[in-house]
Amino acid sequence: MKGAVLVLNTGSSSVKFTLFDTGAGRQRRDRLCEGQITTSNGRPYLRANDGAGRILIERALPPGTGRATTLRELLDWLEQTFAGLPLLAAAHRVVHGGVRYSAPTIIDAEVLAELRRLIPLAPLHQPQAIEAIEALRHSHPSLTQIACFDTAFHHTMPAVETCFALPRTLNDTGLRRYGFHGLSYEYIASVLPSMLGADLAHGRVVVAHLGAGASLCALRAGRSIATTMSLTPLDGLPMGSRCGSLDPGAVLYLLQEKAMSAAAVAELLYHDSGLLGVSGVSADMQTLLASTDPGAADAVDLFVYRVGREIGSLAAALGGLDALVFTAGIGEHAAPVRQRVCDNLAWLGLAFDAGANLAGGPRISRPDSAISAWVIATDEDAMIMRHSRQLLGLGAHR
Repeated sequence: MKGAVLVLNTGSSSVKFTLFDTGAGRQRRDRLCEGQITTSNGRPYLRANDGAGRILIERALPPGTGRATTLRELLDWLEQTFAGLPLLAAAHRVVHGGVRYSAPTIIDAEVLAELRRLIPLAPLHQPQAIEAIEALRHSHPSLTQIACFDTAFHHTMPAVETCFALPRTLNDTGLRRYGFHGLSYEYIASVLPSMLGADLAHGRVVVAHLGAGASLCALRAGRSIATTMSLTPLDGLPMGSRCGSLDPGAVLYLLQEKAMSAAAVAELLYHDSGLLGVSGVSADMQTLLASTDPGAADAVDLFVYRVGREIGSLAAALGGLDALVFTAGIGEHAAPVRQRVCDNLAWLGLAFDAGANLAGGPRISRPDSAISAWVIATDEDAMIMRHSRQLLGLGAHR
């Protein structure tokens, strides 16, 4: 079936999108355009480039224009610009799929109701995705919509990895470890055989998805067996503005002794902590690396230490480590962070190649290293498109 699929990644202040041509013969040649809708001072801006990076549109929308209207503007522009290709579906990155959804699914009223029920577990991400889904259901009621879940890839984790040490009745209600960044990890797992070779790709691999949101995943034979995020995307590594792992007693202390409201604690842990909170400077790693402020150095030190510490934990879960992969914004672009993490893993037998690291890899370990280290760009949109092709019965790329 010849047409197009729109992939949407909806955030709190932006909507990133990619339009794929389902009739393109080869993957990586199927991107018709990609762009984003951002908001500055209450005014949305629509910008898109074609596959060669040429600007197709830069348009400011009236101040105060809501998300539903901006999405309708986007679809109207796409339908006019690519009039020869009918829009077959809109596919959404949805952060939380809960216990029920272990694979992508076509969205109906029942699915949408379940996504709403999961809002408390992903309050930064879930409401925005739902808002986009509802907007398209209103403006384009006949358009097929697909949900691809960041939690789905981790459904292969063993039970001992998913449960909390709480009464069984609570674990049975869905209070458990889920894991996130699954679409990124699934993409990396899919390209490991071509990058690392079949034997190494099917061995014991830790993938470090390091960005404003950061986590690690332990892969065995390309399947998730452990990860650092948990019930919500708040757990694990310190992130741009999220605290990462925290003693539950600290939350009780803030509530009981500091008399903070639950809303104030949520604001603190999600928006005012992490790299931003420790540094007092910025949530952006590149800014911190360039800063001479002692707080910036403290934040980078903490981040590097925690990444190395958690890699050790996942190596224990795997029973050893064969390869380490860096991906996402910090993982792909912050060479000093990669170097410091790898230097701290010399005890595991990782022999680091500083020159290859500065060049961006893809391999950043020496040939004699007991553990190979790599830099591989992730592509969540490509993974969502693969799932969409399958659900729509379009077959795989040739």
